Amino acid sequence: MSIIAVIDNGLCNLGSVTKAFEVVGATVKVVRTPAEVAASGADGLVLPGVGALTDCVASLNASGLATTVREWIAADRPFLGVCLGMQALFEYSEEGNTAGLGIFPGKVVRFRLPPDYKIPHMGWNTVRFVQPGSPLQAGLSEDGESFYFVHSFHCVPADPTLVLAECDYGAGFTAAIARGRCFATQFHPEKSQAKGLQLYRNFALLAAAAR
Repeated sequence: MSIIAVIDNGLCNLGSVTKAFEVVGATVKVVRTPAEVAASGADGLVLPGVGALTDCVASLNASGLATTVREWIAADRPFLGVCLGMQALFEYSEEGNTAGLGIFPGKVVRFRLPPDYKIPHMGWNTVRFVQPGSPLQAGLSEDGESFYFVHSFHCVPADPTLVLAECDYGAGFTAAIARGRCFATQFHPEKSQAKGLQLYRNFALLAAAAR
């Protein structure tokens, strides 16, 4: 299997993410600095996160990992962002009027929904994959799989070809993105039982294949 480096920026459910990758057979290295990423020998890099995007981006900038993430994705090495780790990839977020890492054009906006829809969007919802043949969705149905969400903001990519999966909550929104070997999900695979483990297994396998 593969070696997966998981970034600890102090804003993620680190135990759940690392345990999920271990369950699917990956070797996990928790990393906090660019030097630790370089020393890890990792095949894939994962950026998870919960909480506020302002804190996430500030932490990445302070540690130097913002540059590491940009360079890793630019080199088309296997990368997976989860929740805040997806939102951080874009240029700008309405949450705190924050600049993101600017890897992809687009923005992160707050849900604007009728009063009967609660914010945050929390719980299970159906995700539809819209890029047939993506290695991240191997063993998953294109027509719809249920994953677990917790978020008040969602990504609006400027390039529609970036969208890997969609979901509906009052209106449609981007649930996952993909470009080359870079992937990111708004939902939490580590909280999504068997289907989430399948997605993590798929990422670990594609990371091993990219050696």
